[in-house]
Amino acid sequence: MDQWKDFFLTDEALGTFVPIIVYWVYSGFYVLLDRLDGYRLHTVDEEKMKNLVSRTTVVKGVLFQQSIQALVALLLLRVTGDAGESGKTLQPPLMVQARQFLIAMFVFDTWQYFLHRYMHHNKLLYRTIHSRHHKLIVPWPFGAMYNHPLEGLLLDTIGGALSYLFSGMTPRTSIFFFSFATIKGVDDHCGILLPGNPFHIFFHNNTAYHDVHHQLHGVKYNFSQPFFIFWDKLLGTHMPYTLVKRSDGGYEAASAKKQ
Repeated sequence: MDQWKDFFLTDEALGTFVPIIVYWVYSGFYVLLDRLDGYRLHTVDEEKMKNLVSRTTVVKGVLFQQSIQALVALLLLRVTGDAGESGKTLQPPLMVQARQFLIAMFVFDTWQYFLHRYMHHNKLLYRTIHSRHHKLIVPWPFGAMYNHPLEGLLLDTIGGALSYLFSGMTPRTSIFFFSFATIKGVDDHCGILLPGNPFHIFFHNNTAYHDVHHQLHGVKYNFSQPFFIFWDKLLGTHMPYTLVKRSDGGYEAASAKKQ
């Protein structure tokens, strides 16, 4: 019993499982707000009418993907972890960790942008793989990681591994980075404009920005995820939006003229 306890308290285990726990807790928070149409970009009726997959199927798909991701993450963190004499991971100064965060964000965004964009422009890949994610025309919090297993491996798992390796972060730093990336990904798919949401204040790549991508008129735009939008801006795939008030008091993200 003590061996299992010791294992789950290691940086490698925490870096693997904490982001998964964060995913379900943060998603659950938004599901509690599900019926507040005044904060939703789409009404509950729109979700039921437009989405092509059930919530149960989404949850099962995410759990399967997370099981694969956990195996890869645990192996990667085990192989690359650098422990000192105490058995604890040696941590660099905070400024070094901040730089590692920024590098990891850039690598993650770059990998996801180009692979994500290619999956849209390659008809075979879109039809057989990426279209599964777009069955959620109305994004849903638990659906942030609802992908084809191969896409989940390529886009999220390998993308996360590359950001971890290129940044040089330790397993302990990865706990915070991947938890942050998880929260950001869920927030982008939550479909809810919560007043005072810091992600909407500090990031242009937010819930409304990604919602445009899930609509038919925006499916070839706004590929950037999960942090910045500079690749969309640089490569001409940026579609701005305006928030238009609905009759129920809520807002929807309407595309503006493409820049």
